[in-house]
Amino acid sequence: MLHYRVNRNTMKFQVILFGAALLLVSGWYMQLSLYDPQPSNDKVHVLLLSSWRSGSSFLGQVFSQHPSVFYLMEPGWHVWTQLRQNGARALRMAVRDLLRSLFQCDFSVMESYLPENQKELFMWSHSRALCSPPVCPLMPRNQLSNKTHCQQNCKPRDLKIVEQVCGFYSHVVYKEVRIFELESLYPLLLDPNLNLRIIHLVRDPRGVVRSKEKVAEYLASDNAIVLEQKPINEAKVQYQVMQEICRSHLRINKRAVLKPPPFLKGRYKLVRYEDVTRNPVKEIKSLYQFVGLEMTTQLATWIYQVTHGKGKGSIKEAFDITSRSATDISQAWRTMLPHNTVKRVQEVCEEAMSYLGYTMVNSEIEQKNLYVDLLVPQEQLSWSPDKTQHLDNSYNKNDKDFLTDGPHKKLH
Repeated sequence: MLHYRVNRNTMKFQVILFGAALLLVSGWYMQLSLYDPQPSNDKVHVLLLSSWRSGSSFLGQVFSQHPSVFYLMEPGWHVWTQLRQNGARALRMAVRDLLRSLFQCDFSVMESYLPENQKELFMWSHSRALCSPPVCPLMPRNQLSNKTHCQQNCKPRDLKIVEQVCGFYSHVVYKEVRIFELESLYPLLLDPNLNLRIIHLVRDPRGVVRSKEKVAEYLASDNAIVLEQKPINEAKVQYQVMQEICRSHLRINKRAVLKPPPFLKGRYKLVRYEDVTRNPVKEIKSLYQFVGLEMTTQLATWIYQVTHGKGKGSIKEAFDITSRSATDISQAWRTMLPHNTVKRVQEVCEEAMSYLGYTMVNSEIEQKNLYVDLLVPQEQLSWSPDKTQHLDNSYNKNDKDFLTDGPHKKLH
């Protein structure tokens, strides 16, 4: 019979090593098990529907930082970038089909839109889920993420891992600014594999124009697609684009509120950026409740801090979420935009502004008088929940074209 003598120090080292390994494995297990993979029929899918420079990046972060949410920023960007020679109408079904796949955590569709030399998702570092295990060990899932730290330490290039991570969360949320009508989304609302909620964010067009001035060069390609690649005088482009955006907001809300199809009932909610800036925690708590999320103390504190800072937001920070005075930013157009520009925006967006509750200004003095409130209270507007509950759920039978629309045709 063989006997082995084991050095006591060696035994201590092995015990310590085993314990450390056990702690490491347990830590990773806790991170991976914080949210068990959710059956697809138990998931809630949320589309944050908005337009450029309307506060949608902030609203996206409000959802991204929630520990129950898998979030991506503007996946439709990949479609518009790869098929940029087309117009928005030709690309709407491609964007819709992409969203359908991604809502079901199927990222294989992205292979068609990611160049060989660039296998990264657009603005991936804005997603807390992609800055947390198992994609990246940087930030535990129950802590707020930091975009800069994430960019420096994480590189989520493996779409298979992204798919797996997507499956861990109870809520899948995507922010999109490249949808201009509700009807193209009907197949998603009718899909039994999806439990879709739509949050529609709008902003005063005058504030949008002021914000877009900071990043005009980045939006040139998008503007061309919005305008269906039509040759338009450069001086008129921003007004033509705003006219299309205002028309789309009006069209989407009237379809959802005044004559909604039965399957849309209780699945659409409009929110004005200005209402959020005035009472951010209350408004965001309402949005959370709409999609079945709970407000946490950590999130409420963060929301208050990033909306009550002193910063005004630089060009460098145009796509970042930093601590700023949200109410000051929402009113900046009143002192910064020339009155002639304001008048022109009001002309092209008059109907939408009246409908959404944005009061016109008739002089430069009125524009710059910040004591005059230009936001009409929601309860006075035709689309407010109190005034639309009694409306008949009838809808236009011509919408059937969107209900039966198959996969988009191949575009060149």
